Amino acid sequence: MSIGNSPEDERPFEDDRVEEDREEVRPSIGRALRQARITAGLTVDDISTATRVRMNIVHAIEADDFAACGGDVYARGHIRTLAKAVHLDPAPLLAQYDADRGGRPAPTPAAPLFEAERIRPERRGPNWTAAMVAAIVAVVGFVAFTAFEGDSGSGTEQIADGAAPTPSKSSSPTPKSKKPTDPKPDPTDSAIAAAPQDKVTVKVSAADGRSWISAKDHNGRLLFDGLLKQGQSKTFQDSSEINLVLGDAGAIDLYVNGKKIEDDFRPGAVERLTYTKGDPEAG
Repeated sequence: MSIGNSPEDERPFEDDRVEEDREEVRPSIGRALRQARITAGLTVDDISTATRVRMNIVHAIEADDFAACGGDVYARGHIRTLAKAVHLDPAPLLAQYDADRGGRPAPTPAAPLFEAERIRPERRGPNWTAAMVAAIVAVVGFVAFTAFEGDSGSGTEQIADGAAPTPSKSSSPTPKSKKPTDPKPDPTDSAIAAAPQDKVTVKVSAADGRSWISAKDHNGRLLFDGLLKQGQSKTFQDSSEINLVLGDAGAIDLYVNGKKIEDDFRPGAVERLTYTKGDPEAG
């Protein structure tokens, strides 16, 4: 009679074999993100620009190396951000990451760090508005002062000459003389003339489908980054330059400074465009 485990006890369980097969079939986190990026027609540079995650970190994550992220909390945040940029559901990837590392980490006060990456628009409008209002007030004041001086001078001459009130009627061409000073209407009704001359205005409209877009001003500040669904539109404005990245340029209609851009973009093509003030010219 032998003591010990029987040969049957040393055989691997069938459940263990099934679990090993599933792990071999399931792609890694980095491989899934890389394949989705390639399918979307985006480069690592495009993803880095859209998500503000450095290129070396994007390369490391696609190689399943999360050491460069600086910890589990930051790694989970980068995985979520990259997944959204390539149109993947981040929940299964985060669950896979937590399972590979023994469960989800305890909450940490890292949220403010990610919050700091969000764009907070600067309020520059009031400065331009105040300057324009001051200029208009100055012009109106100068015109009113000039008209008042002209009227008071003609009245003084009438009193000095002792003229009767009747000549005052003949000396009232002042209202008539103001007619030529009225600004003539501009006959042009082109869309470019209607747009602000001191700014560049770009309207992006998803007419034929949805597309991921990214927009920056002349300082490189991110104005928008996300998915534009069919029928939606976004308008961006800057003092000198707007830079665009279109994930699916064929689905987009562009209006620059009030004029529609007639470029024949191919469906699914990624386009990088730059527009400035005046007549639209793609950079």
